[in-house]
Amino acid sequence: MREAAKLGFSVAIVPKANMPKKNDKAFEGLTIHPVERIEQAMELVRSLG
Repeated sequence: MREAAKLGFSVAIVPKANMPKKNDKAFEGLTIHPVERIEQAMELVRSLG
Protein backbone atom coordinates (compact mmCIF):
# COMPACT_ATOMS: atom_id res chain seq x y z
CA MET A 1 0.00 0.00 0.00
CA ARG A 2 2.93 2.33 0.51
CA GLU A 3 3.82 1.93 -3.14
CA ALA A 4 0.20 2.47 -4.20
CA ALA A 5 0.12 5.71 -2.19
CA LYS A 6 3.44 6.82 -3.72
CA LEU A 7 2.09 6.10 -7.20
CA GLY A 8 -0.96 8.27 -6.59
CA PHE A 9 -3.67 5.69 -6.02
CA SER A 10 -6.48 7.10 -3.89
CA VAL A 11 -8.43 3.96 -2.89
CA ALA A 12 -7.38 0.54 -1.59
CA ILE A 13 -9.53 -2.45 -0.69
CA VAL A 14 -7.82 -4.78 1.77
CA PRO A 15 -8.71 -7.78 3.91
CA LYS A 16 -9.88 -6.57 7.31
CA ALA A 17 -7.13 -8.60 9.02
CA ASN A 18 -4.50 -6.65 7.04
CA MET A 19 -5.83 -3.20 7.87
CA PRO A 20 -2.85 -0.95 8.63
CA LYS A 21 -2.50 1.06 11.82
CA LYS A 22 -4.40 4.35 11.71
CA ASN A 23 -1.32 6.41 12.57
CA ASP A 24 0.77 5.22 9.59
CA LYS A 25 1.67 8.42 7.71
CA ALA A 26 2.86 6.46 4.66
CA PHE A 27 -0.73 6.03 3.54
CA GLU A 28 -1.74 9.70 3.50
CA GLY A 29 -4.08 10.41 0.60
CA LEU A 30 -5.08 6.76 0.35
CA THR A 31 -8.58 5.79 1.46
CA ILE A 32 -8.44 2.23 2.77
CA HIS A 33 -11.57 0.08 2.84
CA PRO A 34 -11.30 -3.11 4.92
CA VAL A 35 -13.54 -6.01 3.87
CA GLU A 36 -14.20 -9.47 5.28
CA ARG A 37 -15.60 -11.17 2.19
CA ILE A 38 -14.99 -10.93 -1.55
CA GLU A 39 -18.65 -10.05 -2.00
CA GLN A 40 -18.09 -6.90 0.08
CA ALA A 41 -15.14 -5.97 -2.10
CA MET A 42 -17.20 -6.43 -5.26
CA GLU A 43 -20.05 -4.29 -3.90
CA LEU A 44 -17.58 -1.61 -2.95
CA VAL A 45 -15.97 -1.63 -6.41
CA ARG A 46 -19.38 -1.30 -8.04
CA SER A 47 -20.28 1.64 -5.81
CA LEU A 48 -17.02 3.47 -6.58
CA GLY A 49 -17.41 3.19 -10.35
